[in-house]
Amino acid sequence: MKKPVCLFLIHIVFLVLFCSLFSHARPIPQTGPDYLKFVLNATEFPPEDYYDYIVVGGGTTGCPLAATLSQSYRVLLLERGGVTFGKHNLMSQDGFLSTLNDVDTFDSPAQAFMSEDGVPNARGRVLGGSSAINAGFYSRADPAFFQQSGVEWDLDIVNQAYEWVEEAIVFRPELRNWQSAVRDGLLEAGVEPYTGFSLEHVVGTKIGGSTFDGSGRRHSAADLLNHANEANIQVAVYASVERILLASTSQYSRSRLSAIGVVYRDKKGRYHHAMVREKGEVMLSAGAIGSPQLLLISGIGPRSYLSSLGIPVSYHLPYVGQYLYDNPRNGISIVPPMPLENSLIQVVGITEAGTYLEAASTVIPFVSPARSVFIRTPSTSPLYLTVATLMEKIVGPLSTGSLRLASTDVRVNPIVRFNYFSNPVDVERCVNGTRKIGDVLRSRSMEDFMFREWFGARNFRYVGPALPVDLSDFTQMADFLSPDG
Repeated sequence: MKKPVCLFLIHIVFLVLFCSLFSHARPIPQTGPDYLKFVLNATEFPPEDYYDYIVVGGGTTGCPLAATLSQSYRVLLLERGGVTFGKHNLMSQDGFLSTLNDVDTFDSPAQAFMSEDGVPNARGRVLGGSSAINAGFYSRADPAFFQQSGVEWDLDIVNQAYEWVEEAIVFRPELRNWQSAVRDGLLEAGVEPYTGFSLEHVVGTKIGGSTFDGSGRRHSAADLLNHANEANIQVAVYASVERILLASTSQYSRSRLSAIGVVYRDKKGRYHHAMVREKGEVMLSAGAIGSPQLLLISGIGPRSYLSSLGIPVSYHLPYVGQYLYDNPRNGISIVPPMPLENSLIQVVGITEAGTYLEAASTVIPFVSPARSVFIRTPSTSPLYLTVATLMEKIVGPLSTGSLRLASTDVRVNPIVRFNYFSNPVDVERCVNGTRKIGDVLRSRSMEDFMFREWFGARNFRYVGPALPVDLSDFTQMADFLSPDG
């Protein structure tokens, strides 16, 4: 079975709608955030330099990691994309869908890819990573994550880190029509209790945090670089890391290899060597796709697989590229009878059964069919359509896939297969979550979003498939999750 589109409204665009980003000029303007003072184009860096820590990937992990390390050490943060400053679509909530659709092969902030499951997705390719292109929902982790991770966590430090992030980039969203109705519908559907605004992961219905502020301006992990020690940190953008450099730490044993630096390429195609000082480290934070890809290209992974590609084996690590998973997301979209605001994820429902329910609404340009006999294409302003969406996802998931190289060019997306729904537990959980969407649609809170039909009947106008009529039929519900559902 196929996971519906991971980034919530993309499937609508593919069905009926079409939606009608980073210069590398030097120097980067200094009128934006404070961190731009130490952000430079990779072309400005020397052919070789030394650091205490080299952080590869300026995303959700890399930015706060580099900022923290810079308090005591000399740090280089390498980001393959540019910066968000000055780019309206990236910086605003209204530009969310445009950012995801305005893509190219090597430069766009969103790097699109299609998994072998046939599901479109996107990776962040900009300082701030996917936190600069996603729907901006924020919540603390489920406490069970810490209990079941096998790692001994200092929860006092964890909570301090939460508070640091939240003070910098997390805001309380203001609910309007659709999000308020979904909140009420979740409660009518039994997703209780109502916990109001909360950043904790708690069962029930809540208003979560948002990385969009009250004016709709996006904040991302890059903002955390404002807390770095600027005397100790350098950030190179448009720096494509090509390889991790390894060397033996013992003259007698090749098994004691460690990372001594990286090779990265700038926009002009010139290569740079970033090396670590004694006791320094290379920190790989290039994401769930980028990190294993770079390891494999660097010769770190399964020996037989690397040898089959002609890649010299630096270190045999059999599970690199394995056990990759993505959370399946299913839902419905409707056209309401009245205009709605743009809203991304704000209200969520969390059930005891491990399903999460979310909602969004957006206004999208409507394009009529090409050369339509009956619809005249507007010659001036486009027509706009409001679409409201209810979605569910699940804890986990248990289904896993893998990643393999499509090319030894790190700029080319690897081949990814997530094997959605290969574990029947995921199917059962998604069916239960989708049934809960049905319960919300039957609530009184949703009546205002129906159209009045002949003889007093009221119905939703769906964009894409509607839920099966018989929600109790497991087979029909499971088929709804499939490509033919």
